[in-house]
Amino acid sequence: MKRQYDHAARLLRDAYRGGTIAPLRTFLEPLDIDGAYAVQAINTRHWIDQGRRLVGRKIGATAKAVQQQFGIDQPDFGALFADMQIDDGGMLDPATVIQPRAEAEIAFILGRDLADPDLSLDGVAAAMDGAVAAIEIVDSRIADWKITLSDTIADNGSSAFFVLGTDVRSPAGLDLYSCGMVTEINGEIASVGAGAACFDHPYKSVRWLACTLALNGEPLRAGDILLSGALGPMVNLHPGDRTRIHIGGIGTCAFSYGFQA
Repeated sequence: MKRQYDHAARLLRDAYRGGTIAPLRTFLEPLDIDGAYAVQAINTRHWIDQGRRLVGRKIGATAKAVQQQFGIDQPDFGALFADMQIDDGGMLDPATVIQPRAEAEIAFILGRDLADPDLSLDGVAAAMDGAVAAIEIVDSRIADWKITLSDTIADNGSSAFFVLGTDVRSPAGLDLYSCGMVTEINGEIASVGAGAACFDHPYKSVRWLACTLALNGEPLRAGDILLSGALGPMVNLHPGDRTRIHIGGIGTCAFSYGFQA
């Protein structure tokens, strides 16, 4: 089995340079969550050994519609590395992605470790050091986004890059449940949503991740960046697009996909 997982992990790593691959049906059943995380862990360890710096986690599949699509009742997660961050207002190089899409999210900065597998929502709130508007740029190494749950988990949660706003707010007093979100592409509204779209509340998403990782003996640590999940539908990106998000009470951030004409 380990040889099978090693092979799948290598195929995914090679796809970053060589282009998309077929779904991982030969190696993973569509709902083989444990196997998929085993593949993800192989690549995470590989990248750390290659010198990449782990700075946090991304949470995916937080929307009810996405969970129904996959036939699951919980989110998934992937690793965030320092070299995945794009400056607010910066540029995403088209040569570094394959079939990118953008999601508006609330990111959190942890102020303390979260090692309790029975963490409460109050415990989550007390651990937060900051909240900031964020864009996750998702991508898939699987051809045409024909993914199952195991494909996306093995593929590091279909992650690619992320953008954080420069205005970091204290989470205390923020309306994280009903705050509105607007995503604009080239000044036109492309997606709308709200905090409640993220697993009913972004803190519930974070609690799920914290408890899951604590049970696995890999707790979240102070200083970690957490992308808590999409607040609305993702949008496809095309070269020249300028993406900006607005999250009520929290802030904005933006990036361009290549240079605009």
